[in-house]
Amino acid sequence: MTHHESHDNHDWYERSGVRSGPHRTVTGPLEPAARFFPHHLVPYWDHPLVRALPERRRQELLARHLYHYLNFTARFETRVVNRATERIADGRTGLDLPAQVRLDAYRIYCDEGYHALFSLDVVEQIAAATGIPPLPYAFDPFLRQLDGIGAELLAGEPVLAQLLQVVVFETLVTSVLDEVPKDRDVLPVVREIVRDHARDEGHHHVYFSRFFERLWHDLPASLRRRAARCLPELIVSSLSPDLRPVGAALTVAGLGPDAVRDVIADSYRSPASTAALRTSARHSVRLFRDAGVLELPGAAEAFGAAGLLGGAPGGAPQELPRRRSGA
Repeated sequence: MTHHESHDNHDWYERSGVRSGPHRTVTGPLEPAARFFPHHLVPYWDHPLVRALPERRRQELLARHLYHYLNFTARFETRVVNRATERIADGRTGLDLPAQVRLDAYRIYCDEGYHALFSLDVVEQIAAATGIPPLPYAFDPFLRQLDGIGAELLAGEPVLAQLLQVVVFETLVTSVLDEVPKDRDVLPVVREIVRDHARDEGHHHVYFSRFFERLWHDLPASLRRRAARCLPELIVSSLSPDLRPVGAALTVAGLGPDAVRDVIADSYRSPASTAALRTSARHSVRLFRDAGVLELPGAAEAFGAAGLLGGAPGGAPQELPRRRSGA
């Protein structure tokens, strides 16, 4: 019996958010100082140029940071995670997968679609309640960057690249899913949907960890070497913030082009970024280490250059990680 087959997912019908969770809604009028997101998870919140803005503008920034997080979540779940998950569910991975593995993938597909639904639902609810409209959001630039890594390092293997993307993303762990539900100052509807999301993601983490073990076991040696070089780049790309929406929000808040550049440079390019990257990626790196990925020629060096192994990285990322935080 495989890991997958021994992992009973029949309780999905009772415990998954899409099957059993209530519709989370904004209740009552929102206070003028409603906390849309934890301040310490907004990199630019305490920047002097942002602190100097009128309080209303700062509240709008915080709301739009939440919108960015939720918009990113909705797009990534549907356009990246479910792109690969549907492939697994439909048996189009090249792997010989038991029916139970494919059924579990369809369950995850439903979960992720629901996460996208409630993310956009809450954006619309808060926008209506506050009169703070979301800014236009384009996911394509981020997706082109992410897909470009596979096109370069796994040329000719688009399916494998998509499977590695979802394994990386679903095994990363960041502070948003852990901290937001516990922060009593944050708007209840935000705490609730992040808690719902985190509960589902715990099960997804287990599934994709086991899926990777199967995938890695079946890869030929030549593809293993290429995949090992690709994985750290996928981690860094998944955790690097999309700064375009940040710049747009700061601009609408009243900062000029030079001020926007200064805020972003000061807030997203700091020595702490490498340590934060390692913390968010620690479970993914452990999974890959346990599978023997880092034992392949050049693999440990690639992970080290990406700042994922501690010490003095040769090519540490210059931006704070983001995974589920959207910014």
